[in-house]
Amino acid sequence: MQQIGSIEFELLRKPIKHMRINVLPPDGQVQVIAPDSFTDTAIRVAFAARISWIKKQQQAFQQQARQTERQWVSGECHYLWGKAYRLEVIEHSGAHQVRFGKDNYLQLWVRPNTKTENRAKVLHSFYRQELSHEIPRLLDKWLPRLNTELNDWRIKQMKTKWGSCNIEARSLWLNLELAKKNHACLEYVLVHELVHLLERNHNARFMAYMDQFLPDWRERRQLLNRQPLDAV
Repeated sequence: MQQIGSIEFELLRKPIKHMRINVLPPDGQVQVIAPDSFTDTAIRVAFAARISWIKKQQQAFQQQARQTERQWVSGECHYLWGKAYRLEVIEHSGAHQVRFGKDNYLQLWVRPNTKTENRAKVLHSFYRQELSHEIPRLLDKWLPRLNTELNDWRIKQMKTKWGSCNIEARSLWLNLELAKKNHACLEYVLVHELVHLLERNHNARFMAYMDQFLPDWRERRQLLNRQPLDAV
């Protein structure tokens, strides 16, 4: 980690033309991606020029609503597709599973004395199933529209990104946490990452593609940032 003023940041160097500064969820960690040709002085000057913007982005993350630390017990609030559900833990002798209960309850069926971390795994598996159902539908919709192809997609838990795209491998990673967000948020992240297959950098051409294919992408991004984060 490096530091300028009161702000710590991770510095990465890549064979690119322009320096990028990312303020990442969930807690506003700063990442600087600089061209290999940039000197340390050039990086510091460019960083200093963006300090006000960086602090504004970090403040937005700090003010964002957060869920309390999860214990996976009855009565807790858990989110699915942007909707809050109350968790009902039901002990039984059968297989672990999640079901929809009445009155906005999610039922977590587990064997007696199941440890907290294993209860979490059951719910995470449920989230993965939900995403695995939605993602192919969205890819069938968007790959033809963007006139591009994808070789592979996967789901994993990520601390600092909602998604990522490996352009050379034409593969897509999506954050498991997206199952907790509104469907519109998942679609926004997926389209954002697919557009990187058309334009690698977050430049004017990239923004023009986003405006063309998903005109309300800024509103969707705001919706994603307004929804509750997990506790940190």
